[in-house]
Amino acid sequence: MKKSKAYGLIVPRFEDVLHSFYASEIIKGVSLSASHLKADVLIHITERLEHEDWLNWPILNSNYLNGVLFADINGDKVTLMKVIARGIPYLVLNNNFSEDINCISIDNEKAAIEAVDYLIKLGHKRIATIAGDLHTQAGKSRLKGYKEAMLKAGLPVKDEYLTVGGFLRTPAREAAKKLLHLHQRPTAIFAASDVMALEAVDFARKEGLSVPEDLSIVGFDDNPIAMYSSVGLTTVRQPIVEMGQLGLETLDQITQGKAVLPVKTVLPAKLVLRASCVKPRKEK
Repeated sequence: MKKSKAYGLIVPRFEDVLHSFYASEIIKGVSLSASHLKADVLIHITERLEHEDWLNWPILNSNYLNGVLFADINGDKVTLMKVIARGIPYLVLNNNFSEDINCISIDNEKAAIEAVDYLIKLGHKRIATIAGDLHTQAGKSRLKGYKEAMLKAGLPVKDEYLTVGGFLRTPAREAAKKLLHLHQRPTAIFAASDVMALEAVDFARKEGLSVPEDLSIVGFDDNPIAMYSSVGLTTVRQPIVEMGQLGLETLDQITQGKAVLPVKTVLPAKLVLRASCVKPRKEK
């Protein structure tokens, strides 16, 4: 018999998930709220693209859970709607929907525009991107923001400057290699995560390029791992812990019938300026 509040947190299986910055920050935020609410949290790690376990997770068929919090859904709205149809209280993090779906997200598109605008204001015109996982809304939104900023400034969005790293190290390094081996290599790179930005920094150094003198780089996350970089990384600080905290607190309000539905909250992100960006060198 249920004696205390209990919530399920469904987390996608990121590369090395228990050391994933996003996953660990979400879990940290949810744990802080769980302590405050005196609630139990059951963490369920799911495959990134196969989500039938959302429906057959045994505990969903019990009376134990008060509600379910999704750390992300990796674009799988179809299976999400099946979970919603069961009537269990829920909330989705890191996504924003036009439909009446409870969600809390970060304004990734606006943050990406601000990051690329900064590079443009420094004088960069050849700006490339290493995009994140395009199965995720965050990945798609950051890529969209990059394109919008470029087009608004009247700069071409070149196909060869559009690469995908999927928020992963190895693909990001391959993307950096592709970009820096172009005949007309970019003078700046906007990477959709700090992990990918650091791979670009390291590869550039191994190619004999100086960061930021030869190549300016902007990341996204404000991941503490960037402290170990040889250069202070300009990045976007997103309130992931706060999103996790607010997510569980809001879900708790939903279960008590105290929230106005559908819940739709968008949190701002902030550009943090450090040493990895300077004005481009003048063309000879």
